[in-house]
Amino acid sequence: MKETAEFPAPEIEIKVVGMSGQISLGKRYAGKTLRLERRTDGTVLLTAVAMVPENQLWTLEEPHRSRIERGLTWAASNKPQETDVEDLLKGRPSRTRRARARRR
Repeated sequence: MKETAEFPAPEIEIKVVGMSGQISLGKRYAGKTLRLERRTDGTVLLTAVAMVPENQLWTLEEPHRSRIERGLTWAASNKPQETDVEDLLKGRPSRTRRARARRR
């Protein structure tokens, strides 16, 4: 494989599988989640992965993903500003109180 900035030269190490069936990958991979792929030719491929909780999968689907990206782009190019709460309330219609039902 040709070395580029995107694909540096591969690091090759020899690891021995212990009696318990384990190998040590070193501290670099401590706490990481890895996908293990056993190929038909006998090779094994470990790939570092990131897990997404099911209740957050919607953030990866359209149109949500594009809207989130647009919002982050906007936030990166617009500095935060102080909000004048009184000014915001001026344009809001006054709130009328509704009669609450009495509990018995």
